[in-house]
Amino acid sequence: MSIKLFDSELKVMSVIWREGDVTAKYIADILNAEIGWNKNTTYTLIKRCIKKGAIERMEPNFICHALIPKEEVQEAETNELIDKIYDGSADKLFAALLDRRKISSEQIERLKKLVKDASPLSFGDDNNS
Repeated sequence: MSIKLFDSELKVMSVIWREGDVTAKYIADILNAEIGWNKNTTYTLIKRCIKKGAIERMEPNFICHALIPKEEVQEAETNELIDKIYDGSADKLFAALLDRRKISSEQIERLKKLVKDASPLSFGDDNNS
């Protein structure tokens, strides 16, 4: 992803990703209720996202359409975090997450499945998985 979005811009994008194509006014109303932003702040951020190529403005009624998928942004942000904080090592991030959070046995099983599905190698025989 070549578009770098700031946290405030991500808040605008999150409304569009969650709600689908919506009017700028609707985004402003949502962000006013959720975080107290005024309409001018939200419109400024929408215009920045349009300029960056993250949002397309459609008429009538200033409809906002996301041009970049949420998953693409999540992947880019995750890669940046791994590179910046964990020296490019995803296993260090994973270890930090496991070390700092209370994780339920169900979450651990889901993580094991994710790792197993992502790995070309199996972890032991299938009877112990």
